[in-house]
Amino acid sequence: MKPIYLDYNATTPIDPEVAAAMLPYIREHFGNPSSSHAYGAAARKGVEKARGQVAALLNARPSEVLFTSGGTESNNHAIKGAARAHRSKGNHIITSAFEHPAVTEVCEYLAADGFDVTCVPVDAHGILDVEALEKAVTERTILVSVMHANNEVGTIQPIGEIVRIARRRGILVHTDAAQSAGKIPVDVSELGIDLLTIAGHKLYAPKGVGVLYVRDGVQLEKFMHGAGHETGRRAGTENVIGAAGLGAACEAAGRGLAANMDRMKRTRDRIEEGLLRAVEAVRVNGHPESRLPNTLSVSFRGVDAGALLQAMEGLAASAGAACHGNAVELSRTLRAMAVPIEWARGTIRLSTGKYTTQGEADRASEIIATAVKRLRR
Repeated sequence: MKPIYLDYNATTPIDPEVAAAMLPYIREHFGNPSSSHAYGAAARKGVEKARGQVAALLNARPSEVLFTSGGTESNNHAIKGAARAHRSKGNHIITSAFEHPAVTEVCEYLAADGFDVTCVPVDAHGILDVEALEKAVTERTILVSVMHANNEVGTIQPIGEIVRIARRRGILVHTDAAQSAGKIPVDVSELGIDLLTIAGHKLYAPKGVGVLYVRDGVQLEKFMHGAGHETGRRAGTENVIGAAGLGAACEAAGRGLAANMDRMKRTRDRIEEGLLRAVEAVRVNGHPESRLPNTLSVSFRGVDAGALLQAMEGLAASAGAACHGNAVELSRTLRAMAVPIEWARGTIRLSTGKYTTQGEADRASEIIATAVKRLRR
């Protein structure tokens, strides 16, 4: 029997519909999309179709969709590109205390290059302190970068409030929506955002492809230099196969959003309720309501997360942020939320997906409860 997969926040399987959309660009339409002949035209048509599909999910214009190699590149392009393009206006960047390393390390890099970076705290539920953010704004502030939803605890940030503060001062706002796109509504018009990141492999598309939404009129310094691909914004021959897959994934996500949100929430809640019934000394991290429908960060006092993952036979999950390597350490997110050490050390992340069944949810809670009790003996 295959292990139950509850690590959808780390990566998702490729949707069969997505795989089918990619096949023609593997087998037939292999041309360079910059070529003028029929093979190139077919590839270009595929890229532009995908651009429109991504735009539709975000309620954006196709011209605002820039294909990248993934979420990390998109974050780098957004933050470095905005910082350098607007350096004549100021050198101050604001971010939150529990961003993904693809944001924090970029900010640290810019800090070494003469930019000032302010990390705004979050509360015990992982909600950014909006008042602290507003107080942090100065005449030199040019960019705010705050993730839409946290990858570990699922807390959804008040992006609309952040945008309203920034807009009054002419400050650009970027949000990393790698975890939220395809799981909850992500409407760039409603959010009022300037820059937004998507990672393909978080919503059933392949790894190695992503998107940076750039609102029309926003100026960024080029991230990749070379020929004039992606309207001159990002040099390099387009990943046609990946773009086709991401486009199809976005179309499928938009079409099935309500049903998938309900399915993920029901299975996530079933696991949570099962653990709260069966295990003593357990706590759930993150906001009880303003949270991704699929994400459950749960801590077991007196248990080591690494040992727990090994003891959970037949179940795939993660300790802390899955892409930080094999070592179990207190994550930036849990530290920012001031989760006590005796709880934080025993924290695992369970993330359901559109393929998770209620039967798997019930089995998962039983496997985890059994493992915790065994480790506590």
